[in-house]
Amino acid sequence: LLSSCDDHAFSTTAVPEEIHSAAIREKAFAILRAGLEATGEGDFWPAMHAAEALTLAGTPSEVIEALSPLLATETGDQRRCGIARELARAGQRQHVRLLLNVLSKEAPHGHTHAAESLFKVSEIGDGTVLRKRMQEAKDPGLKVMSAAALARCGSPSALQTLRELLSGSDATASSLAAWALGQTGDDSDIPAIHQAMSKDTTDSTRAFFENALAILGDSDGLKAMEKGLSSSDSAVRTYAANFAADAGAANLKTKLLTLLDDSHGEAAIRAAQSLLVMSQPATSSATEDIRTFVFEATKENPRSTAGSV
Repeated sequence: LLSSCDDHAFSTTAVPEEIHSAAIREKAFAILRAGLEATGEGDFWPAMHAAEALTLAGTPSEVIEALSPLLATETGDQRRCGIARELARAGQRQHVRLLLNVLSKEAPHGHTHAAESLFKVSEIGDGTVLRKRMQEAKDPGLKVMSAAALARCGSPSALQTLRELLSGSDATASSLAAWALGQTGDDSDIPAIHQAMSKDTTDSTRAFFENALAILGDSDGLKAMEKGLSSSDSAVRTYAANFAADAGAANLKTKLLTLLDDSHGEAAIRAAQSLLVMSQPATSSATEDIRTFVFEATKENPRSTAGSV
């Protein structure tokens, strides 16, 4: 039986009127649609991020139309996970099965992508394979992403695993755990994230910690996010733009507007995403996540999801 769980949801408050401008929305949508349609070498993952943004901005049908044909022809597990993830995010939750199948394979090539994708669409199946990967994985990325998916769906032990990885000696695991805790933890994690960040001086790595702090409402993290939007490092600009909406940082609208013309395509895509998300009306609850999804019945499991809530 496959189960669903809540996303970290963003609720806007006092969003500046400029973000609601028709011209700005038109420009942001144009950036995302161009990104989704890009077919050049190196454009695949930016296209998936544009798909994510279009779904979050309220146009999932465009994503389904564009990506459905790709799933039938793509053979690589990592890319198949990206396509399935965005189709699932757009409402076709049956594609979560593909992510779970890739994660279950003996060959590890697509494991981390599958676990990260499950985290991003808030799905864990019955949790068995994710728990196995979390407990046994040697790769820090796979361990963190498996724990993150489980933690997002309410697992206290997985949340504790993320906190242990944050404070551990592996720099990659620590930065990724901070990133995940920004979306699954709470303000009690702020001191530990500050402490872990103090060990790293690389701007692009510190951005993982800083943006996590910003999402959790830390004032230093919010200041770092604002600074990151003007960084000379394109990755840092992209990270900051990506999480500005999650941090509720509507005060950063002017810098996000500037990034719509950024020479780095991913930074422009993420800025467009945050501006469009922040332009939406506030939800009735910061944690409410109501969705309809159907896992197709199979010969082995003919009942579909009649027992799911």
